[in-house]
Amino acid sequence: MTQPDPTTVTATAAAADHPLRVWVIYGTRPEGIKVAPLVHVLERSPLFAPVAISTKQHREMLEQVNEVLDLHPALTDHLDVFQHGQGVNELLSKVIAGVDRLIVEAPEPPDCIVVQGDTTTAAGTAIAAFNRDVPLVHMEAGLRSWDIRSPFPEEANRRLISLVASLHLAPSERARHNLLGERIPADRVIVTGNTVIDALKYITAKDLPVTDPRLRALLDSGRPYILVTTHRRENWGEPLRHIGAALAALAAAHPEIDIFIPLHGNPMIHATLAPFIDSCENIIVTTPLSYPDFVHAMSRAHVILSDSGGVQEEAPTFGVPVLLLRETTERPSAVASGAVRLVGTDRDRIVAETEQLLTDSQAWARMAHASNPYGDGHAAELSAAALADLLTRTRSE
Repeated sequence: MTQPDPTTVTATAAAADHPLRVWVIYGTRPEGIKVAPLVHVLERSPLFAPVAISTKQHREMLEQVNEVLDLHPALTDHLDVFQHGQGVNELLSKVIAGVDRLIVEAPEPPDCIVVQGDTTTAAGTAIAAFNRDVPLVHMEAGLRSWDIRSPFPEEANRRLISLVASLHLAPSERARHNLLGERIPADRVIVTGNTVIDALKYITAKDLPVTDPRLRALLDSGRPYILVTTHRRENWGEPLRHIGAALAALAAAHPEIDIFIPLHGNPMIHATLAPFIDSCENIIVTTPLSYPDFVHAMSRAHVILSDSGGVQEEAPTFGVPVLLLRETTERPSAVASGAVRLVGTDRDRIVAETEQLLTDSQAWARMAHASNPYGDGHAAELSAAALADLLTRTRSE
């Protein structure tokens, strides 16, 4: 498959006997953020009849993403998979069964199903689509940490999806190289960039006000701050205690700087961090932020400490250095660009690497001015063109 031309999407419509039925299935906040730009492009094209479908894996967090990014998922009551305290296997079985039922009962079956990333929603949907012989398109394909247990279960999920996908939309040349190394046919791999950049441009253009009172007070104060997010399963326990100890040490050493933590909703995370951070006057803890608020928080931070996958992609857009609180990353392009540095969870290393960025302006500038390896905000258009090419060729075979 040659690199698709976004301008051909509308022209290709004449070749279709009906609009191409594309289901875009997502269930978490990061997925919603990244599929929204593609859904918008598909909706504007006469070639496609897209249907956004949510499994509600992150029910509450997803509702505000749907609202601010103008996503309107179809009503699918039997695909409401969220349940407090459920295990990965229980969640996966619900997604497989729910998507399978959707396919079987659909008056008009989909021409393809699109999934994004490496969540349990994406993996379960991939299995259901494959078993029903529905072509699967994988957004953000080809990310690899090469450690099947880290991140868990995401590394296993993304490898599984690659085995059954018909089209792989890679965010970078490195991701494409990974897929070719796994003997994925080259004509099924397209480098599009990452749609998270499209979403950032979309939400920034809305210029929405800050709604979290603690974030609003911090921004109004003008004080420099470090933004911290941590929630990865592989960091639970001792690694998270090391992170808490590092944050306490940084707060004590730099009373002139605030540390702002939108804390994940898992109560275990707060219970682990609390002994280290609760008594620090310049550590500000708040509840999980809405997506627009989190964009505000990222864009004005001096440094970000995070174990998030998405932050590695988003922060370079704003020129904010990221110290990654993980031992491995499936996004080495961000590290290679210089925008992200892998520091792990050792207390002393976290403190030393952060101290360097706080005290060495040249070190900070080198990271802040690194190029973003994930594209220029046109990934959704390239993805739609690749979809059009795949589906029109499939119809002619």
